[in-house]
Amino acid sequence: MPVPRVIKKYPNRRLYDTELSRYITLSDIHDLVMNGTEFQVVDTNDGEDLTRSILLQIMLEEESGGQPLFSPKMLGQIIRFYGGTAQGLFGRYLEESLSLFAQQQEQLLGSLGKDPMEAMTELARRNMSILSDMQTSFLKAAGFRGPKDSVD
Repeated sequence: MPVPRVIKKYPNRRLYDTELSRYITLSDIHDLVMNGTEFQVVDTNDGEDLTRSILLQIMLEEESGGQPLFSPKMLGQIIRFYGGTAQGLFGRYLEESLSLFAQQQEQLLGSLGKDPMEAMTELARRNMSILSDMQTSFLKAAGFRGPKDSVD
């Protein structure tokens, strides 16, 4: 597993890329994300990991300009999960769902040139199976038993 690139955040809010030995901007970090580069943003004062807050800042900038990804209704739904018993499950569910979505995009691009109906049918079959397995896994993690787990 590659070692993440270290970005230092100084008290003056400047970001320093230790690999390039130069100051960078949020736009540069956006480019790192888009290129799939693993990185970690660290506060120079106390060594705190600031990666999540920097990524959220980038998302806020993206949401503020152009066409937003999240509707107010969706943001409200996400906020309601904070502090609830399902918060951890919901985070895992979103992460798994986004990974699945990315995989499907790659598979769909890989099926270009094939019969489109056949490719979409196969993708739909795979989706149903994966989503069913994922739902069962999350429900079990939440303490629910499925029909196959019932006590005789």
